[in-house]
Amino acid sequence: MAKGIFVTGTGTDVGKTYVTALIVKKLADAGIHAGYYKAALSGAESIEESDAGYVKKIAGITQEDSSLLSYLYQNAVSPHLAARIEGNPVDPETVKADFDRVKKEFDYVTVEGSGGIVCPIRWDEEQEILLEDIVKMLHLNTLVIADAGLGTINAVVLTVEYIRNHGMDVKGIILNHYSGGAMQEDNEKMIERLTGVPVIARVRDGDRELEVDLEVLKRVYD
Repeated sequence: MAKGIFVTGTGTDVGKTYVTALIVKKLADAGIHAGYYKAALSGAESIEESDAGYVKKIAGITQEDSSLLSYLYQNAVSPHLAARIEGNPVDPETVKADFDRVKKEFDYVTVEGSGGIVCPIRWDEEQEILLEDIVKMLHLNTLVIADAGLGTINAVVLTVEYIRNHGMDVKGIILNHYSGGAMQEDNEKMIERLTGVPVIARVRDGDRELEVDLEVLKRVYD
C-alpha cells in the first residue's frame, strides 16, 4: 500500500510548489519510487507549463504527464471560479479514481493542494467542495509549507488550528525563504511551541536539495 501526504500552504505565494518539488526529489534521489498528484490546477496553458510539470522536472521523475493532475484550468483564479468560467468542474469521483491509480504505481505519493487549506475547489448548484473535502476523501494527513519571515507565527497557527478543527492532522511544517537570524529562529521555536508540530526542514532561496533526514521525511507519510 502506497504512503501519501497532502502538502498545503499558509497562503498562495509561500513557495509550496517549489518545496513540493524538493520533497519529491529527495525521495526519488534516495531510490524511492515517488510520485506526485494534484487534483486541480489553475493558471496554466498545459501540464508541462504548470506547477505539476515543474515538480516533475525538478524532481526528475518519469511519471506520465496525464497522471500528474486531474483538472487543468487556464484562468489564474481559484479552481471553483476557473471552472465557472471555463466549465469542467471538479468531480470528486474522478479525483479519487485518478489518485488511486497513482497510488498503485508509486510507493510514496506527494499530493499538492491548491493555495491554502481554505480553498473552494467546486462551488455550484450541484456540489460545494472545499480543499479539505479532498484531503478527507483521500484519507491523507497534511504537511504545511510556510514563509519563514514576519507574520508566519500567526499564519501557521491559524492554518494548523483550522486543519485540526476540521478533522484532519498535521504531520510537519517546512519553513521556506529561510535566511536565519534572531527573528526567524524565534519564529520556528514559537511555531513548534504553539502548535506542537515539528518544523522538519528549512528551505533557503535557491536551494536545490531538501536538507532533512530521509527517515524524518518518510515518517511524515506514515
